[in-house]
Amino acid sequence: MKQRKKVVFKEYDKYQLMLPSDLEDLIPEHHIVKVLNEIIERMDIEFLKEKYPGGGRSSYHPEMMLKVLLYGYTQQIYSSRKLAKALRENVPFMWLSRNNRPDFRTLNRFRSSIMGLEELEEIFTELLDLLQEEGYIKLENYFVDGTKIEGNANKYTFVWKKSTKKYKAMLREKVKALLIKIEEENVKENDEYGDKDLEELGGEEGISSEKIKSKVEEIEKRLKDKRDDKKLKKALKVLKDDYLPRMEKYENQEKLCGDRNSYSKTDPDATFMRMKEDHMKNGQLKAGYNVQIGTENQFIVNYSIHQRAGDTSCFISHCEELKEKLGRLPENIIADSGYGSEENYDYLEKNNIGTYVKYNNFHLEQKKKFKEDRFRVENLYYDSNLDEYICPGLRRLTFIKECKKKTENGYNTTRRIYECKSCAGCSLKACCTKAAGNRKIQISFKLNEYKAKARSNLLSEIGVKLRGKRAIEPETVFGRLKWNWSFKRFLLRGLEKVKIEWGLLSIAHNIVKLATI
Repeated sequence: MKQRKKVVFKEYDKYQLMLPSDLEDLIPEHHIVKVLNEIIERMDIEFLKEKYPGGGRSSYHPEMMLKVLLYGYTQQIYSSRKLAKALRENVPFMWLSRNNRPDFRTLNRFRSSIMGLEELEEIFTELLDLLQEEGYIKLENYFVDGTKIEGNANKYTFVWKKSTKKYKAMLREKVKALLIKIEEENVKENDEYGDKDLEELGGEEGISSEKIKSKVEEIEKRLKDKRDDKKLKKALKVLKDDYLPRMEKYENQEKLCGDRNSYSKTDPDATFMRMKEDHMKNGQLKAGYNVQIGTENQFIVNYSIHQRAGDTSCFISHCEELKEKLGRLPENIIADSGYGSEENYDYLEKNNIGTYVKYNNFHLEQKKKFKEDRFRVENLYYDSNLDEYICPGLRRLTFIKECKKKTENGYNTTRRIYECKSCAGCSLKACCTKAAGNRKIQISFKLNEYKAKARSNLLSEIGVKLRGKRAIEPETVFGRLKWNWSFKRFLLRGLEKVKIEWGLLSIAHNIVKLATI
């Protein structure tokens, strides 16, 4: 029988005391936590210390709190409770905090109160200055893109502006009817009020909560002399307990909506938008924010949070924020067709920025089918001498009028409208237009000029390279933040706090990117 060899185990005694050791020995040399620690120590954060009032119990050092918070974001730990747990159990966290163990309330208070929006932007700008010094950011080619991030709001607590206006108009009709009835019941004052129309009583748009309040006060004065008037008492109760609170509610809802079409009751700053991450696949609307970022070498150079769903109207304000942070705008801006508008092209030209921004049918124009379609507006022949367009049926579309429009940002644009004198009897009408009458077209010569310049840039050798690079610039950053780091929903509520949260995430991303380099 073969003799079994002796088994030897390494010494293990769970009751044996261990000599104190530095936790740094347990962390690799180029670990992300050491890179983050070095970067934060190079920053001047005296402005954070000024947020503490002083007196009372000693506070945790803001430098340590900032490091812990940012390192937590790099490790996909966004909850203050999970951060507090990591400070008790995780070696890099324990080393970074030097065994300080603030609880989750202290961590959350620092993130939402001490770390204000101005302080966060100061830290973000300092990091950008460091990246510029190291040569990672040169503001040469700036790639812009946006995504929707769900807000911390119940998806069933929506308020729609159209519905509010509808209910408010119905309420005004009821108030109007009640006011007229009150005056008709008052025989003594009937000669003074009874024959007055709606406009004199305040008008549909004039009936407000203030008008109802004044009417309530007036009726209360009348009741002092007519204590037995049951009908007047009943009308007063309806006005005071029903119509007035409802009118105040509708007015408050309209105020909260502002220029938006909706908001959430649990987070009034969040707007209902269509999200790409729709697991039900039914186009469900969710309360959220439109996050815009600009990148260079996959570093986040600027970020901005918007309450509008469309990217087009967010572009200029995003660029202005970048200018405020860094003092200048980039040499070239590259973006997809969601940003291609006359207003945005005009802004780029006025600021002498290289335009590599697509427009809605840029890719379609490159196809043979588009070029051979004689009936498209872009392919109609324009007679500049007579200011007329000629259709494939050799009929002329003459200028009728100009139509002026104003965008959400207040930009004025002009469209020239042309109409065919007569499409009757034309054998090509079915191919040319679906209109019952003559064909009409709207033209913006200014927009066409901007498109021509953008097309020339985009089809150039540099433009082709930048277009290819755009797909791996902001898209890669969003891929890391939303999928690798699983940040698809904000934890905090309110526009300012959401900006703070995304700012922390952006700083964490830039530090990780720097560490990998």
